[in-house]
Amino acid sequence: MRTLIIIVAGLVLWAACLGIAKLMAGSTAPSMTAVTMAFVIVWLLVAAVNMWLGVSRAGYSVREELPIFLLIFGLPAAAAVLMNWKLL
Repeated sequence: MRTLIIIVAGLVLWAACLGIAKLMAGSTAPSMTAVTMAFVIVWLLVAAVNMWLGVSRAGYSVREELPIFLLIFGLPAAAAVLMNWKLL
């Protein structure tokens, strides 16, 4: 359940980034691409911190946390890149 909440939070964060970009820079393609790439970098850091917390505090091994990290990072990042590529 926690993994699903984090994935949804990633999608909400990406939507918020797009909203802020539209307010500040308009709906130009370069601004939407830049904000999507910035989101992917920030989301990579968030997912890495989540993995580190799982390994250092929850007692999981890196081998156990790696698939969760890939899921938490991969789904929102892939959705953002795919939507940017196809729709924006």
